[in-house]
Amino acid sequence: MVLSVQISEDSRSVSTGVTLQVDICYPRPELNSKKLAILLHPWSWLGGNMHEPTLKVLTRLLQDKNYYVIRYNSRGVGKSSGWPSLTGKAEGEDLKALVQDFLATKPEIDSLTVIGYSYGSLIASLHPVLNPKVKTSHILLSYPISPRGLLTMFHTGMYSLALRDILCNPDARLLLIYGDKDEFTSKSKYNEWVDTLGQTDGLKAKFDVVPVMDASHFWQSDGARTALQQAIDNWISS
Repeated sequence: MVLSVQISEDSRSVSTGVTLQVDICYPRPELNSKKLAILLHPWSWLGGNMHEPTLKVLTRLLQDKNYYVIRYNSRGVGKSSGWPSLTGKAEGEDLKALVQDFLATKPEIDSLTVIGYSYGSLIASLHPVLNPKVKTSHILLSYPISPRGLLTMFHTGMYSLALRDILCNPDARLLLIYGDKDEFTSKSKYNEWVDTLGQTDGLKAKFDVVPVMDASHFWQSDGARTALQQAIDNWISS
């Protein structure tokens, strides 16, 4: 049975002035879905794009859970117009605009899950928690805490503040997932960072962390991908 119809090579012009290449998976109309997930790819400077295999794995999982699923190429990638920024700020604005554009066409949606992978998790963290009528969740996968300064032209404060805003919002839900064999951020560095986040003054969000044993930054092994899917499945179902 077909769970959804995928519209490939579509495009969306957004209010930031760029046109983004998107893939949108639509649930069957009779299911009356009210859930949207949007997935953000790794750093384009190293070849990241919306066809990244890990994002495809997560797309299939979310399709099975009756989500509208959007994957898109960020500005300057593939057929998306514009140029990549050095700080990620413009990409964050594009994300907000794309979400608002889609919500305007589907006002019945009451659940938004923003999933960012690697560099995409930085951009995902810039998306604010929406009004209480749209429950907002963030899933940050392989957040690049060690190379964050280099990836953002040392605008790390912007991303620290964005995470703090999420953590201090009682309507927010935040899940961090990382592999303990990540090539860019060590297990000890992740542990230190997570401890710091957990001690955020004013922490009110639902905040969960899932370290995955023997998983790398690239989630290439079958075991790592199975554990990743299970972690996300359990969390979005809770």
